[in-house]
Amino acid sequence: MILPIYLYGQPVLRKVAEPITKDYPGLKTLLENMFETMYKSDGIGLAAPQIGLAIRVVVIDASPMAEEEPSLANSKITLINPQITSFEGDNVTMEEGCLSLPGIHEAVTRKNTIHITYMDENFVEHKEVISGYLARVIQHEYDHLEGHVFTDRISPIRRQLISGKLQNIIKGKVSCNYKTK
Repeated sequence: MILPIYLYGQPVLRKVAEPITKDYPGLKTLLENMFETMYKSDGIGLAAPQIGLAIRVVVIDASPMAEEEPSLANSKITLINPQITSFEGDNVTMEEGCLSLPGIHEAVTRKNTIHITYMDENFVEHKEVISGYLARVIQHEYDHLEGHVFTDRISPIRRQLISGKLQNIIKGKVSCNYKTK
């Protein structure tokens, strides 16, 4: 089932998400719905707060970017209760966008490498070191779990310059090719 994407201004996007347990009701269906919603919205990552749930669940599939970065070919991943334990490497600045902030794209600086611990969809624990574009996508989605959006990471001047666009999203004056709330 395709779920509506919660847009900038919805309070759930500013909440710190809560961990879940393996007996979370309807988890398998939720994950299926999150992937279906992400694909239908042409996204490569989706955090549960973006569908109105303040829980620590993220789905990612950056394989559509594999032509540009071959390492993303098998990047479909489910992150439950993820914790980024450290950041390292160079600072890399790239343009980011977000399903919850349609029409806004800004340059965001993030570390190139992360150390992360998470549970997969079967609640098997993983500890990994991830670099490159996938590390960026995970950091972007992880921010949603912490109550942040990518525009929080841009300069105050850039934020001021896009404040009209942000206000239009809050007022519902935005056009999307996916369901929104």
